[in-house]
Amino acid sequence: MKKIIALSLVAGSLLMGQKITSIKFDGLVHLSPEVAKEVADIHVGDPLDSRRVNESVKKLFAQGYFSDVYVENRGGGGLVYHVKEKNAITNINVEGYGSEEDGVKALEQVGLKRGDFYDKITIEKAKQALTKKIESEGYYDTVVNIEEKKINDGMALTFKVNKGEKINIKKVNFVGAKNLSKNEIEKKVANKESEVLGFLPGRNSGDANVDQLSYDAYRARDAYLEQGYLDATVSKPVMRVDFGTYNAEVNYVVNEGVQYRVARVDIMQNVPGLTVDKDEFRLQTGRVFNIERVRQDIKYLTEQVGNLGYANAQIVPNFQKDTQNKKVSVTYQVLAGDQVKINDVIISGNSATKDSVVRRYIYLAPGDTYSYTDLKDSKSALGRTGFFEKVDITPKRVSADKVDLHVKVEETATGSITAGGGYGSYEGFMLNASVSDKNIFGTGITASLGFDVSEVSTNYNVGFSNPRIFDSEYSLALNLYKRDYEYIDYDQEQIGGSIAVGKQLTRNFYASLGYAYVDTDFHEANNAANPNAIGGGVIDPIFTGTYIKSAGLLGFNFDNTDDFYVAREGIIAGLNIEYAGLGGDAEFIKYKAKFGAYYGFQDIIDYDLILRYKARVNYITDEGYVPIAEKLFMGGIGSLRGYNAYSLSPRDTLGRRTGGLQNFTTSIEASIPLSTEAKMRLTGFYDYGMIGEDSFDEIKRSSAGVVIEWQSGFGPINLVFAKALDDETGDSTSTFEFSMGTKF
Repeated sequence: MKKIIALSLVAGSLLMGQKITSIKFDGLVHLSPEVAKEVADIHVGDPLDSRRVNESVKKLFAQGYFSDVYVENRGGGGLVYHVKEKNAITNINVEGYGSEEDGVKALEQVGLKRGDFYDKITIEKAKQALTKKIESEGYYDTVVNIEEKKINDGMALTFKVNKGEKINIKKVNFVGAKNLSKNEIEKKVANKESEVLGFLPGRNSGDANVDQLSYDAYRARDAYLEQGYLDATVSKPVMRVDFGTYNAEVNYVVNEGVQYRVARVDIMQNVPGLTVDKDEFRLQTGRVFNIERVRQDIKYLTEQVGNLGYANAQIVPNFQKDTQNKKVSVTYQVLAGDQVKINDVIISGNSATKDSVVRRYIYLAPGDTYSYTDLKDSKSALGRTGFFEKVDITPKRVSADKVDLHVKVEETATGSITAGGGYGSYEGFMLNASVSDKNIFGTGITASLGFDVSEVSTNYNVGFSNPRIFDSEYSLALNLYKRDYEYIDYDQEQIGGSIAVGKQLTRNFYASLGYAYVDTDFHEANNAANPNAIGGGVIDPIFTGTYIKSAGLLGFNFDNTDDFYVAREGIIAGLNIEYAGLGGDAEFIKYKAKFGAYYGFQDIIDYDLILRYKARVNYITDEGYVPIAEKLFMGGIGSLRGYNAYSLSPRDTLGRRTGGLQNFTTSIEASIPLSTEAKMRLTGFYDYGMIGEDSFDEIKRSSAGVVIEWQSGFGPINLVFAKALDDETGDSTSTFEFSMGTKF
């Protein structure tokens, strides 16, 4: 640096009293001359003196782009800045951290990424920061080495990581804890004692999270605050590590104090239009004080005030303790601030999806009064599209009465070639595949072309759906298909299609009206599975014939869930009615109803447990002719797992499946994360179903099992392992199926 400045001083001393007539740059690669002039803060017409030239060189060098800078006098006030740019980092590899992608992301978090200028000091700082980050994850004696390789005008860096040894917590002690058990306190902290089979989901591995250790004292105290111990104190934890075994012991000192009950709960506010019923508060008079209930009340009040346009409202809980009577009074003070309007909606992260498609699901626009509910519903609506892996909507203050909504999305693959299948004792090996895109060219339009085949079936279909025609609230869906299926008792060949027009009635409620036409040919099976038909015999009109179905379609659907694939809150409900009798041969009315409820426990137990309840009801009324192909059969994914598809139904005197007119299926599921990085979940389920001709409960079956749900790069895949619990002789069961996952 001293050499560079000296050169500039020499140049400046020779040019005293002159004006700058021209400025040129030699050696620029990444910067334009115009930007370089602005950075150097030197212009044609400026006095040409040593101070000015010296300062311009300093400013250029300070940017960190150059390894050398000097100035040449070309005479007549002309200056040429000779610069030598630093090499750019053209490639970064990380070995030993985890996956290559995780390693590169870790370096980006500590401030080093591909495209940065090569700088020894910056790289050394990145190395130290990466080492510290790894140690904060509980690894000691971590070593990071860097290999450098020059490639043309750039540098390739390889960070070789040896994570060292993982600290394992063998013992956690809460000295002084009497009224709360060790388990009650420990479930709150991040650094837990190791358990047997700790590698299993839901068990404690004991692996240390050193970066979380300083926060664990607050978490432990929170356990006491949830039980009414307002005066409780918990010391900072002390971790003692045996560096011979890398086992550790963590100790806290606890002073519990006394337990308080709630004397009264009040609210102090003067917000126009805000009415709050104190019965809505989770914190109630006479009960043991619970800080978590206080947080829920604050959230409730924030939402209520936010729905009136007060985006910057603060809810301050004030506590008045009566130590003698061991009681506490709580007053929620509402500091609303100014009512806020939306200044602008700024969308980012949508490289494929058009802004207009994103904007149609945002219920707040410039000029609207801010609403917490509208913001929350917007986030859920974007999540339900299935276009995005992550959605974040953040209001950012522009002024006292205006905010910008920053909508940041992370897109997921919507176009895919997907496959699924399974094996059944009747259908044998099954395979299905499709080419589809839920978001063609970023327009929000869905199109698909698919097929599925097995030893007894082939099915081809093509579909198109536009959920918002010309960005309106109307939708259009078309579907064409050809289907051949060899049931145990009859064979069927179908070709048909449907068209439907829908309308968004509210942000969560949708209705549709459509028409379906199907031409079907079916005949009694002539296969080994149906010995009654072998060798010929009297043609049974129940299992042999042709018919045309011409039907009107009416549908109502409600969906306020928060995600398309893995919903953690909300419900799905739907009713679809098919009236066959608009010409054709078939005459019946078919009702299909479904209901699903989803509840995530992340906020309650700090673990991503999701409970799901699902139910389906189908009912057919005979208005003249119900072909067997239109009747109900039970079994398989989406119906009753553990039994082969279409294998459960009423039978005739010869044992042939004749189909039912009414059935009911229900499922209870509990889902936990299996691998967050791989987007895999483990779900346990219990299925129960009924089907009959004259009543629902003529046939009753149940099953249980587990599903591995995988949001893969090829689309969502479900691996189903099921066990039929009460199967009877003649039932066709299945222990394994896999398929493309569905939302419901």
